[in-house]
Amino acid sequence: MKNPYIPYPVRVEQTVIETEDRNIKSFRLVFLSEKDRKAFDYIPGQFAQLSIVGKGEIPIGIASSPTEGDHLLFTVNKVGLVTTALHNLYEGDLMGVRGPLGNYYPFERMKGKDVIVIGGGYAFTTLRSTIVYMLDKKNRADYGRITLIYGARTPGMLLYRDTLAEWSKRDDLDYHVTVDREFPGWTGRVGFVPAVTEQVAPASKNAIAIICGPPIMIKFTLPVMTKLGFTPEQTVMSLENRMKCGIGICGRCNVGPEYVCKDGPVFTLAQLKDMPQEY
Repeated sequence: MKNPYIPYPVRVEQTVIETEDRNIKSFRLVFLSEKDRKAFDYIPGQFAQLSIVGKGEIPIGIASSPTEGDHLLFTVNKVGLVTTALHNLYEGDLMGVRGPLGNYYPFERMKGKDVIVIGGGYAFTTLRSTIVYMLDKKNRADYGRITLIYGARTPGMLLYRDTLAEWSKRDDLDYHVTVDREFPGWTGRVGFVPAVTEQVAPASKNAIAIICGPPIMIKFTLPVMTKLGFTPEQTVMSLENRMKCGIGICGRCNVGPEYVCKDGPVFTLAQLKDMPQEY
């Protein structure tokens, strides 16, 4: 068994600045060893620790889908020492990836059901992975109607704009991307995610909703889901922002008896209601 503390060495194959403020950047990483690539067997919803020698490591959700090929995609917000060091990497530089860590979205439960994916801002990373996975031609027939509701403050703060443009043309995805207010040149929806969710009104019968976004978005979206008939068992959320060491050793991610990095980060709202309101 591989030592869980030792990262896999990877090379930065490509970097993409995602947002107009240039604070969010995506990294396409490739493994140096084919053996390591095969060992990194992940499912959308999981995360990994990204590391730079001499700087440290940081937990980041996996934004790529295993259906996309041999690379990994991570999207990093520049907010501190390690993330700044990551943003300063060039294509061809080496770094480390430790994982995959945590659990994942309940794809087996979702089979045969409609799936509503609701995201906001920077928290769209593992949701991107999830949608790509479900839309893959090998998997699409396993799921019913797929609805995407995704919002950002401005058009320039939307992530993965090339991918969004491709999704907007699909007839097997109900696509609803919104920004908070009117902007010159923006012809899409305008409004906050909770309001758009209520307008779209996805059916709750035989459905599961996955929600990931800023706390304020989640706070106002959950009552909408209740109004639409979604039960706590039908509502799935991620506590990725509480991730620390990733293997349940440091104890800094626990909420009540649960270790988010081992028992999560994915929980149903029903599970969260039984936990102390620390999240």
